[in-house]
Amino acid sequence: MIVYEYPFNERIRTLLRLEDLYVKFKFFVKQEHPLQHHVALSTIFDMLEVAGRADLKSDLLLELERQKQSLLAYRSNPAVASEMLDAVLAELDTVSSALVTVQGKTGQNVRENEWLMSIRGRTVMPGGACAFDLPSYHSWQRRSAEQRHADIMGWFAPLAPICDALSLVLRLLRNSGGPVKMIAASGSYQQMLQGKVYQMLRLSLDDASPAIPEISANKYMLWVRFTTQGGDLKPRPLEEDVPFELTLCNF
Repeated sequence: MIVYEYPFNERIRTLLRLEDLYVKFKFFVKQEHPLQHHVALSTIFDMLEVAGRADLKSDLLLELERQKQSLLAYRSNPAVASEMLDAVLAELDTVSSALVTVQGKTGQNVRENEWLMSIRGRTVMPGGACAFDLPSYHSWQRRSAEQRHADIMGWFAPLAPICDALSLVLRLLRNSGGPVKMIAASGSYQQMLQGKVYQMLRLSLDDASPAIPEISANKYMLWVRFTTQGGDLKPRPLEEDVPFELTLCNF
């Protein structure tokens, strides 16, 4: 199945963007080529841009505490697996404790590093990180893969607790809803939400399906229009019934 997600508010949109960058960072930092480590470092800069909101840390701490209190209410429920519940609660405590230790503004260590800021200023320009523009950066790229990896992980370290926290919050959110099988008649689907507040929508399609969803939603209505791509890859309306699974997620 291929899964498409749609955030209902700006807070979840920010978390999804950070998660996407975090996944890319984890991939590229594990590689060894200097160009791949350049992408990993650039991704840290992108994460700082997205995480620039001063209240991101406090938002995550509040949400983790809210989830903890909500889960504690299930301790007396005999239908709940106590071992699994305890494991999630322990993870919430661990992630929250690590997040509390983060000092200052998100990524302050990178922002206070003049050398990194000089690289960041050049990378926003097309071709701005050429060797003749940044000879010191070119020299750093010639170091061993192990040295470069250690440096990048050191610069990323203060961001790690935030990434762990948002990963846990999104995982709990995704697990909050159950998938429901739906059919989009003639490639279109509408559902009235009647003012109920949701945080995120998840739409699952068979990998072999040519359908691509275009989603719009608010607290009153959800609308999905399916398109497909021709040889020129330009989307065009799909005028056939499309089976899919819909999950509405809310804490």
